Amino acid sequence: MALRTIKKTDIRGKRVLMRADFNVPVKEGSITDDTRIRAAIPTIRYILDQGASLILMSHLGRPKGERDPKYSLAPVAARLGELLKLPVTIAPDVVGDAVEALAKSLKAGEVLLLENVRFHKEETDNDEAFSRRLAALGDVFVNDAFGTAHRAHASTEGVTRFLPSCAGFLIEKEISFFQPVLDNPEKPMVAVIGGAKVSSKIAVLESLLPNCASMVIGGGMAYTFLKAQGHEIGKSLVEPDYLDTAAQFLAAAEKKGVSVILPVDHVVAADFDEKATPETIEGAAVPADRMGMDIGPKTIDLCLEAIRSARTIVWNGPMGVFEFANFARGTREIALAIAESGAISVVGGGDSVAAANTFGIAEKLSHVSTGGGASLEFLEGKTLPGILALQD
Repeated sequence: MALRTIKKTDIRGKRVLMRADFNVPVKEGSITDDTRIRAAIPTIRYILDQGASLILMSHLGRPKGERDPKYSLAPVAARLGELLKLPVTIAPDVVGDAVEALAKSLKAGEVLLLENVRFHKEETDNDEAFSRRLAALGDVFVNDAFGTAHRAHASTEGVTRFLPSCAGFLIEKEISFFQPVLDNPEKPMVAVIGGAKVSSKIAVLESLLPNCASMVIGGGMAYTFLKAQGHEIGKSLVEPDYLDTAAQFLAAAEKKGVSVILPVDHVVAADFDEKATPETIEGAAVPADRMGMDIGPKTIDLCLEAIRSARTIVWNGPMGVFEFANFARGTREIALAIAESGAISVVGGGDSVAAANTFGIAEKLSHVSTGGGASLEFLEGKTLPGILALQD
């Protein structure tokens, strides 16, 4: 994949229009996690160091094409200013005469943040006229919003038709870790895939299968696979429409000689409740009046054995309901093992990233993706329109 990159693009002294992913959690006007803002800092600093002025744009939440103060980027402008130790002006809107005047008046080293691009429905419609108005604000476009690269929106794909465009450091980094996993990973490769539903992960499983030595399947989705094998799963989560798909996948894995590790024991509960009493059940079957909430100790041992043999590990999704302390052990042990494995470890998907942060191991992993949906689609082997637009 030949990307046009920021270091190969002349931005000296220019007005740079940059798409960032500042879709951060905000509670009562305060940002509760600034990870995505920090992730954009290296590209921002590089642009400013080139004597350029910078116009930033991002979305926040889902205001559905209407102006809503709850989704204003004003808190982001304040936090970004603190991190950069520079004033960051928040524009009154995304486009319009006042915004254009502010953009044109920027001096070298100055930063302007446009209001939430999703205050205009033309953003998600990828409207050509809206894209053209955004492009008119800058001389060069830099996309560093990997988290929205799977969306063909005006601020990610539309503007690239009207401005010289390139990728920022974050998008470069994301691709440099994800692409080898699909093309030519260091082997053996182990995929650890969890989460609630087979329907949302089957494409990832199928995409990773050709390069894997073994695959760990955990979380709620494991129970559809177990039921497809003929096991009793009690009140556990199941997708009846995906039983055949699960059976077909297991047959394909067997044909390729890929070992699929499914739960051989469970931690169960009578109800889906944080205070529910955990019980360990030996064997793959779950009692009729219980639901699977986490993988059991024997399953953990099987997973650790696979992880310790790996040179590349892809982790996407938790092994159980890790948000509940009583059912967090499986995800925690797997996370710690991945961190200590010495393998190239690539983590994608919101829940896995949250787990990595919860268990304090994010900094020990090779790469923790900033894009939930985007990383999932990349792992599925899909072409992301925001990245396709930056290719030579």
